Amino acid sequence: MIGHHAAAMRETRWSAAMIAARAGDRRTYGDLLTAIAGRVRRYAGARVTRLGAGPHEIEDIVQDVLTAIHAKRDTWEPSRPIGPWVDAIIRYKTVDALRRIGKRQAMTSDSFDLVVETVAAPAQARPVAATEMHNRIATLPSRERGVVAALGIDGMTIAGCAERFGISEGAVRVAFHRGLARLASLAESEPGQETAVAGSTGPGGQGRGR
Repeated sequence: MIGHHAAAMRETRWSAAMIAARAGDRRTYGDLLTAIAGRVRRYAGARVTRLGAGPHEIEDIVQDVLTAIHAKRDTWEPSRPIGPWVDAIIRYKTVDALRRIGKRQAMTSDSFDLVVETVAAPAQARPVAATEMHNRIATLPSRERGVVAALGIDGMTIAGCAERFGISEGAVRVAFHRGLARLASLAESEPGQETAVAGSTGPGGQGRGR
């Protein structure tokens, strides 16, 4: 885990770099995106590789994150920390990738647990994330709300969740998938959050390549 001093130094560097980038400093912007890309590879790579994903899938997440940051860079407010803003985008894009991989694998228990783990990531990466997540979950339909809260916040197992709500484990997976999709859609529609645009180009103006 990154130390407090190191995190504070990174926050200062990244904030200054984004301010300079928005003023037209392309070189500083490139350096910032390179640093963020490294963070994405470490965070997302540690998760998706556990499902057998290859390097190209990690790079897909990197490009998704950088595209979102580029598209929404003007929504970041310099008076607020940039680290939590970046980390929120990384988490959303990683969850999206885990869901895609899980669907290809018929959502095995391992891939399902990884999605839960990522949604319920430690709050220290983003001090306000817990409150925001609770508020978003509260907007979900009853079954999805209960399942997402039980798995992502209370830390219940799939079997335990099924027993609590009197439904099958398959129904738990379906409700969780739907809940995640709604949460992702809600997050993308909120000011200051990332927006995924199908077919959009990356920060460098080039589409994703393999």
